[in-house]
Amino acid sequence: MGQPCDASAICSPGSAPWILAATILGSSMAFIDGTVVNLALPALQADLGATVTAMQWVVESYALLLTSIMLVGGSLGDIYGRKRTFMAGVVVFAAASAWCGLASSVSVLIAARCLQGIGGALLIPGSLAILGASFHESERGKAIGTWSGFTSITAAAGPVLGGFLIEHASWRWAFFINLPIALAVLAITIRHIPESRNEKAPATLDWPGALLVTIGLGGLVYALIESAKRPWSDPGLIAATLLGLSALAVFIAVEFYSRAPILPLGLFRSQTFRGVNLLTLFMYGALSGLLFFFPLNLIQVQRYSATAAGAAMLPFILLMFLLSRWSGGLVDRYGARRPLVIGPIIVATGFALYALPGIGGDYWTTYFPAAMILGAGLAISVAPLTTTVMNSVSAELSGTVSGINNAVSRLAGLLAIAVLGVVMFAVFNRNLASGLSEPGIDSEIRLEIESQREKLAAIEIPQHIESEQRAKIRKTIDESFLAGFRIVMIIASALALLSGVIAWLSIKRTQNPGPTTSV
Repeated sequence: MGQPCDASAICSPGSAPWILAATILGSSMAFIDGTVVNLALPALQADLGATVTAMQWVVESYALLLTSIMLVGGSLGDIYGRKRTFMAGVVVFAAASAWCGLASSVSVLIAARCLQGIGGALLIPGSLAILGASFHESERGKAIGTWSGFTSITAAAGPVLGGFLIEHASWRWAFFINLPIALAVLAITIRHIPESRNEKAPATLDWPGALLVTIGLGGLVYALIESAKRPWSDPGLIAATLLGLSALAVFIAVEFYSRAPILPLGLFRSQTFRGVNLLTLFMYGALSGLLFFFPLNLIQVQRYSATAAGAAMLPFILLMFLLSRWSGGLVDRYGARRPLVIGPIIVATGFALYALPGIGGDYWTTYFPAAMILGAGLAISVAPLTTTVMNSVSAELSGTVSGINNAVSRLAGLLAIAVLGVVMFAVFNRNLASGLSEPGIDSEIRLEIESQREKLAAIEIPQHIESEQRAKIRKTIDESFLAGFRIVMIIASALALLSGVIAWLSIKRTQNPGPTTSV
């Protein structure tokens, strides 16, 4: 790979490997956090006595701040310097990770996760913006493919190491493992990465827009998560929904008239940019549903250890690593349309396979085939998707574009976990009520079990119940969770198929798509 060079960045010979190393390790902190924290949820739930709704907020509080502030994070890099913003994100993310690891309650953990989301909002778009500004367009696809592949391999090591530490030490290590990575990223960045910025960027930031989108998304996500235990006629849910929708409507109006919008609506004049962001929303939403509910299934229903559950995610991540550099060049050879249609179809097949296994069975014949198919599909999709996004606008807007697309991917997870959580609770509650209504289960026991419905498969069965009845109730709980998980995976498969259709309709048949618009 040649030396990176861009008009906005002064490059030294041999800087390419260091730029890749810093951006890969920096992004890996956020990616590892996403997989390991989900893996830690069962242990965290047991240790802090939390409900699944509280666990959703542990994930969603991070995603909410990450999504909304990330739009500002991309602009901050363009205005004040991509290196400076990237480093600030690393520092904030590391400090918040330490706070998460020291949290003594769920409420403290959620607050720390909010701060971690702010750090990630500076860190994640900064890493891709540095790549976009540092490599010629002719080499950008391979650079992003390398970035995608190696972030996958670090994300693969994360769940295995994290699962081992969770099992043998504490769930707190799911956060502490970020600290040595952050130190390494800061050392490399300070010494080897040149500063770059968009000299044409406005000197102001759209903080009103950031506040409005945070309120809007927060209101809608709150309503969706809380609807699992409250009816939609509840005044609080109605107020939260109306607040969310109103704030998002005002946000669009503010962005239309703002001189320095965090969401430049003119970018969406590009059909390709619209299409790949919509594709991102649906495919990453589907993936987020898997990553949230699959560890709960493995640990609480299938009785895997935390280490084994982490290892169960390895095949699809390793396959992404092995194929990502190759797939990074697919856009150069075949254009973006073909891989972004074929990849999601394969991803959809993988999700469908996750819906097939029952309780028990050998991993190699249950979830391993699904993981391999999913990995192949994601490997074909992710690097071409990222390359197409970065090539869809002019290079000086790389920070803003990276921020928008990363915000869309996080918004996908934010909404998917909330919406799919509603689906999971509905299916689980229906099946649980049906199973507990069978003869032989005392009404008092039934009420005690149903009062814990928010815990899903982590429901605790009273100790005084005889072993045969306990086994029957446990089987009912497990089968109820599995029924919900299957529906979630079927929905995920449909979303992945829809993303392939969007690619077919929105991306032109071009051999090597370059910038299509600038704002």
